[in-house]
Amino acid sequence: QVQLVESGGGLVQPGGSLRLSCAVSGSGFSINAMGWYRQAPGKQRELVASITRGGRANYADSVQGRFTISRDNAKSTVDLQMNSLKPEDTAVYYCNVEGRLMFRSSQVYWGQGTQVTVSS
Repeated sequence: QVQLVESGGGLVQPGGSLRLSCAVSGSGFSINAMGWYRQAPGKQRELVASITRGGRANYADSVQGRFTISRDNAKSTVDLQMNSLKPEDTAVYYCNVEGRLMFRSSQVYWGQGTQVTVSS
């Protein structure tokens, strides 16, 4: 089975930084795109950043210039470096992976979510 394990969430003051990490495991699993989503209370889940296997990244306007997504294909990990954090960034952050198991169609997989709280 495919598993996504996240780490790095926590409480940070405005202007601070956090680095989220997601490790993907699964025998015979081929990863295509990877990304991070977030969901704040009372709001829909939204895309924060995504990255292709070749390293092409895309960011939400609200985090452009502050967040950086990266991936290590050899380690099957995707990270999100978050700088200059704002209270508006407070949300549960979810790792997202699109890929396929051998002989199976492409599917989307989600991590369990990790809480990021930006508050003084």
